[in-house]
Amino acid sequence: MKTINFMGQRTLAMLFSAVLLLGSIGSLATKQLNWGLDFTGGTLVEVHYSETANLKAIRSTLDAEGYSGATVVSFGTDRDVMIRLPKGYSDSQGAELLAKLEQAFAGNVELRRIEFVGPQVGDELREQGGLAMLLALGLVMLYIAFRFQFKFAVGAVVALVHDVIVTLGFFSVTGMEFDLTVLAALLAVIGYSLNDTIVVSDRIRENFRKLRRTEPVEVINISLTETLGRTLVTSLTTLLVLLALALLGGEMINGFAIALIVGVAIGTYSSIYVAANTLLIMGVSKEDLMIPVKEGADQEDLAP
Repeated sequence: MKTINFMGQRTLAMLFSAVLLLGSIGSLATKQLNWGLDFTGGTLVEVHYSETANLKAIRSTLDAEGYSGATVVSFGTDRDVMIRLPKGYSDSQGAELLAKLEQAFAGNVELRRIEFVGPQVGDELREQGGLAMLLALGLVMLYIAFRFQFKFAVGAVVALVHDVIVTLGFFSVTGMEFDLTVLAALLAVIGYSLNDTIVVSDRIRENFRKLRRTEPVEVINISLTETLGRTLVTSLTTLLVLLALALLGGEMINGFAIALIVGVAIGTYSSIYVAANTLLIMGVSKEDLMIPVKEGADQEDLAP
């Protein structure tokens, strides 16, 4: 198998990652995220139409009546509509909204549910979501440090932080709504990227022990080449499913699918360049991965 010189482009990859991270952090600092109802609080109204609901007409009606920032999506059937109003609206205004919809529709509009989510609940969800991601990163670092070596743990966590920040930056730049489904997708991205990074790290460890006279850059290139087929097949099959969800799954899970598409794509890149590049920057060597020799053991018996 011809070895691909992945690490020959590591400087360019570092610049690319730096641009992505700076752009994402800059957008998060200035533009921030378009927080959904789960985080900001507001009113959730579910209605059932006697005929197929025209979402565009409903949005036009709400805009004309002054309900700015309302999100209108269909769920279940084409007659069931969920309307999410941002903070500033109360549950009593949700009932007023129903009256406006009945006036603009020739058939019957049945109210199924009105739920008011206070901003305090939103603040708690935001805090708990952030703590969940930090806890996941901390446990990942401990696991990889125990299974491999501390330098591998740092490389894996750097890659995961890279993936999360870039995915958050994508939602900040595009202005897409960030709700609990997107947060769940971020946690899934951490798991997916971690799995890919562990596969690559395991092959790097094996090759460091087998190819003892080979330079670290070449060992990493060989390891990445050997795992490239598995990485591409896994990523492509996952992306095919996610594309189907994004295009055909409806608006309810669109944000979830988009977040995973971005996360899987950037996670595949980071497992090849960010994690491996971090290992080289930290000066990984075969001595870091040698199996400890017990006193009195015959070292010739331990040699491969």
